[in-house]
Amino acid sequence: MDTFPEALPHGPIEEVFRDVFFVTGEMRTTFPEFPDVPWVFNRNMTIVREGTSLTLINSVRLNDQGLADLDGLGEVEHLVRIGALHTRDDAFYVDRYHPTYWVMRGIEPEGLSVDKHLVPGGETPFSGCMVFEFTTTAKPEGVLVVDRAGGIAIACDALQNWVKPDEFFTDETVELMGSLGFWQPANIGPLFAMRNDPKAEDYARLLEIPFRHALCGHGEPLRDSAHEDFASTVDRAYAS
Repeated sequence: MDTFPEALPHGPIEEVFRDVFFVTGEMRTTFPEFPDVPWVFNRNMTIVREGTSLTLINSVRLNDQGLADLDGLGEVEHLVRIGALHTRDDAFYVDRYHPTYWVMRGIEPEGLSVDKHLVPGGETPFSGCMVFEFTTTAKPEGVLVVDRAGGIAIACDALQNWVKPDEFFTDETVELMGSLGFWQPANIGPLFAMRNDPKAEDYARLLEIPFRHALCGHGEPLRDSAHEDFASTVDRAYAS
């Protein structure tokens, strides 16, 4: 019996673009800013396949059937952490698959050894991938931009696309998140912004990179219009 956090409910692994997969699951936690509210919401893991090699980004522990489905896609060789949060299930995957563990520079995972740091212009776990790094945030955060399907931005918390709640939410969490402004497409995460105070210059640099789609750590895949949708959001958020 392992000692890692249990697998929480999740949906199926879906191929959203060729050799790019997406799975949504539940997360349960509390935040210091809201100590009396247990948060139950969704989060996403993105899986990129190159040949038979799989890269897991924003890890979500899968149940036995989910792991069997994952193994059917290829071999898990890389595990990537691009945000300061979303670390709950990294240790499980490190223990199970012994992948190369990639982490944005500046993040120091508790109890895990980093194999390689992600830095702009540096090595990446698969080809056709570039690393974007936020430089004004209180905690490290990155985005991977993948040269597939016209460009895919894979984000953690800095980009979100929570349009509506699903089965992985409680009513209490839905109400609270609504009051905080979470239910918006192509959004800058309200709690991420509250904690990290990202400056407009970071998002301006990100938007200099062409991409068509976005797969975020929270919310639905955003297809075709991601760049212009996030550009509009940034314009509104940082209007003087």
